[in-house]
Amino acid sequence: MAFQLSTEFLEDLEQLIAQKKRKAIRKRFEGFHFADVAEILEALDSDQATYLIKSLQSDLTSEALMEVDEDVREKILSRLSPIEIARELDELDTDDAADVVLELDAETQRKVIDRLEDDDHAADIIDLIKYDEDTAGGLMAKELVKVKETWTTAGCLREMRRQAKNVTRVHSIYVVDKEGRLKGRLSLKDLLTAPEKARISDIYIPKVDSVHVKTEGEEVARIMQKYDLEAIPVIDDHGFLLGRITIDDIVDFIRDEAEKDYQMAAGISSDVEADDSVGKLTKARLPWLLIGMFGGIGAASIISGFSASLLEWPRLFLFVPLIQATAGNVGVQSSAIVVQGLANDSLKGNMISRLLKETLLALINGLSIALLVLVLSHFFFETSYLESLSISLAVVVVILIAALVGTFVPILLDKNGVDPAVATGPFITTSNDVFGILIYFLIAQAILGF
Repeated sequence: MAFQLSTEFLEDLEQLIAQKKRKAIRKRFEGFHFADVAEILEALDSDQATYLIKSLQSDLTSEALMEVDEDVREKILSRLSPIEIARELDELDTDDAADVVLELDAETQRKVIDRLEDDDHAADIIDLIKYDEDTAGGLMAKELVKVKETWTTAGCLREMRRQAKNVTRVHSIYVVDKEGRLKGRLSLKDLLTAPEKARISDIYIPKVDSVHVKTEGEEVARIMQKYDLEAIPVIDDHGFLLGRITIDDIVDFIRDEAEKDYQMAAGISSDVEADDSVGKLTKARLPWLLIGMFGGIGAASIISGFSASLLEWPRLFLFVPLIQATAGNVGVQSSAIVVQGLANDSLKGNMISRLLKETLLALINGLSIALLVLVLSHFFFETSYLESLSISLAVVVVILIAALVGTFVPILLDKNGVDPAVATGPFITTSNDVFGILIYFLIAQAILGF
């Protein structure tokens, strides 16, 4: 049965922590999964969570630390000594250990690495932290099983047993030459059925998908998704095997990127959490709010330029919110689809075909909404036929332009190396609001003659 965190369990645990009964705590957590421990850590305050970490075995708490929110982990780590942090890192794969090290200040990093028991583990962590976290090098782990093409199957099996002790899951067996260059992969079935004296060079599969150590994380995710891979090897300029990236690391990466894109689409310019400081939250939100403010001032200036005409045609003012909302919503819809397509590489076809498709879609939507607006504005708001015609025609044109802006701005940003997610949310909404108001009054001016 899945663990369910109850109030009774939490209160009992808090009492054990207050009484500092470590033996009772260890007994209580026998057979627990690290994901359940992570859930409990997030429910405790920082001091209680730290005491729980110190009370339990590192093979359980190390994985739990990787599951908790970054802010929770940061608070716990700040309460642990370098030797205690090193004890946790000794139990982690190198990629996870490197992620934790990067969250520490430079002085603590040095102290923690110096206290790691395994020198090879420490060297691998040092190697990994030099890579950008959003590249294949920053995502890969050093733990893998590799065999040399010159070995016999019997020697290969002996060496694999030794290597597998440090590998949590063996997704693939990689074949390298005597210098360490990636040559291919080895099927476990072929290995088990081959004669003991057979050479690996005679039975391995030369074809193997790999990525360069500097490949962007988005591209790694695209390749692994396209070829349905559970793991992919990472190589350098000379083809040397450096590590591997597993599917769980890519899932975490995709989730983090999705959260960033969602925040950017909502008008938050950096990665923040709900419990961050007021200053940090203000810094993340204020720039987009200022963009919206200036957009609103621009719209107000346009309306002000037609203020004399609005005295003659006052009902036109009633439909300003409709024009703004329609323009903003259509722009966000179009940009969201394009950004999603760019992210998962599903955006197919050239610019002309995309233009025709969006134009047709916008025209159908625009005419449908305009017909309703024409009827409702005339019969419910008692506007004249010419006023209703002006409003309806403006709706069609605004929808067409908003759809095209929402489509091509993300594409152009992407082609120029800018994250297309910046195009969604307040940016598209504000720009289309302003364009929509201008188009609305220009069409009304042309039809009504003011």
